[in-house]
Amino acid sequence: MSNDTLSAPGTRELPLAALAALTTAAFVTVLTEALPAGVLPAMSGGLGVSESATGQLVTVYAVGTAVSAIPLTAATAGWPRKRLLLTGVAGFAVANTVTAVSAHFPLTLAARFVAGVAAGVIWALLAGYARRLAPAHLQGKAMAIVMAGIPAALSLGVPAGTYLGGALGWRTTFWVMTALAVVLLGWIAALVPDRPGLPRGERPAILRTLAVPGVAAILLVTFVFVLAHTVLYTYIATFLDHLGLAAAVDLVLLVFGVASLASIWITGAHIDRRLRALTIAGTLLVGAAATLLALPTGNLALVCVAAALWGLGWGGIPTLLQTAAGHAGGSAADSAQAMLVTLWNAAMAGGGVAGGLLLDLHGPTAFPWTVLVLLLPVLATVVLARTHAFPAAVDHQARRP
Repeated sequence: MSNDTLSAPGTRELPLAALAALTTAAFVTVLTEALPAGVLPAMSGGLGVSESATGQLVTVYAVGTAVSAIPLTAATAGWPRKRLLLTGVAGFAVANTVTAVSAHFPLTLAARFVAGVAAGVIWALLAGYARRLAPAHLQGKAMAIVMAGIPAALSLGVPAGTYLGGALGWRTTFWVMTALAVVLLGWIAALVPDRPGLPRGERPAILRTLAVPGVAAILLVTFVFVLAHTVLYTYIATFLDHLGLAAAVDLVLLVFGVASLASIWITGAHIDRRLRALTIAGTLLVGAAATLLALPTGNLALVCVAAALWGLGWGGIPTLLQTAAGHAGGSAADSAQAMLVTLWNAAMAGGGVAGGLLLDLHGPTAFPWTVLVLLLPVLATVVLARTHAFPAAVDHQARRP
């Protein structure tokens, strides 16, 4: 049975081979984005700049995504989806190759910006692509499968990259990323069915999407939640070094990532019935983790408990927010996703900058307290926006993509 048959109208099955390729695309995107956090001290020494400056490699990646997602989504709305996905993955192959060979910080920054642009293409595409490959009643599960690439990158990719960077040098990790992108290009070409872009008359105005009920609240939650997460995650190696746990960075990231995988599994199983409850629970769990990390102790067991709570809270958030945006956006779902991607990465850029300023001005102890303060408006918005943005359940028949 072909992938096209599996995803044809009326089928009750999922095209798993195609969705797994999209999952791997998400994995490559997140690992390329987050890898500097795991090898930050080594990159800092190799490029001859400070750790706070090296942290801006995450920032400039996010800037590239933030400035490109909306205009590229508009410009490529009519492109076949497969061609667009292949273009984005090829961008990663080029950018990671340049990062691996560059000995100059400005060139590395430029490569990271290009990688961010490629991410803007892919993130604005993935959610809608996954939904269009799946039957209506399995769209939430299809998105959860694809979004599993995020915690997989954090639980497996970043710890493995951190270990590999320590053993063979951080440049080796980016060569591995190039090889993975090349393999993925062949996988997509062979096994992912194409889907057409939108006809010109059906392309919604992106900014008009803000007026769709629920979309603005989802975008607000996205920006502030991601800002809170990024402030701490970007500088997690530096934060753990401050606690005297520099040797445990890969372990803590592994605990975080495994918990994130558990979170995405729970989310995939319950998202269609409990979207609102899962979003509230995720916010509270990340807040609990930040509270534990704020305690003045260097106890590794306590830090691992905090990392587990953080992963359980955060792992399902990308799927929850993208599902909420797709549901609330209705016929303008792709535009809502493009705006979500833009704000997501603007928040990542802001988190990298804010984290660097906090590190220089107040030291690493400011990170968990900042997370707690930022989560307050997130929780309030999710609790109050119960009709359109964060309903208890998602009715896929009400608003088809």
